[in-house]
Amino acid sequence: MFQGASSLSLDAKGRLSVPTRHRDALGAGSNQLTITKHPHGCLMIFPRSAWEEFRDRIASLPMSAQWWKRIFLGNAMDVEMDGTGRVLVSPELRAAAGITRDAILLGMGAYLELWDAQAYAAQEAEAMKADMPDVFKDFSF
Repeated sequence: MFQGASSLSLDAKGRLSVPTRHRDALGAGSNQLTITKHPHGCLMIFPRSAWEEFRDRIASLPMSAQWWKRIFLGNAMDVEMDGTGRVLVSPELRAAAGITRDAILLGMGAYLELWDAQAYAAQEAEAMKADMPDVFKDFSF
C-alpha cells in the first residue's frame, strides 16, 4: 500500500530516483514496473503484479471504452528499477504529463502517481477551493 508525497527531481536522462520507503513494495519479487498515462494528466507507476490486475480489468471493458483502453494499455511501458532505485521514464510519457525536472510522487494505494510539481500544485489548489464530492457528505474527520 503506497501513501504519502515526495518531492523529486528527474535527472538529465529522465530517470526518477524512487524514495527508499517505496522501493521494497515496488520491487516485491522483481524490479519490474509499469508506467502509463492517467486521465488527470499525471503518470501511474505500478508494481508488475498490481499492473497485471489493473490491465486485466481495463482489457475486459466493452468496446465503448476502446479509447480508454488505448490511453491506459496503449501507452503502458514496462521498465526496470536499477540497483540504486532509479527508473527511466520515457520521453513520451514525460511529455504527456508535462514533466521536465521537478516532480511529485504520490502514494495512491496500489500504485503511485507521478506529477509535474507545478501542475500538481495548481490542480490541488483548484480542488481545495471546490466543494467536497458527495461521497464525503457522511464521512467524519
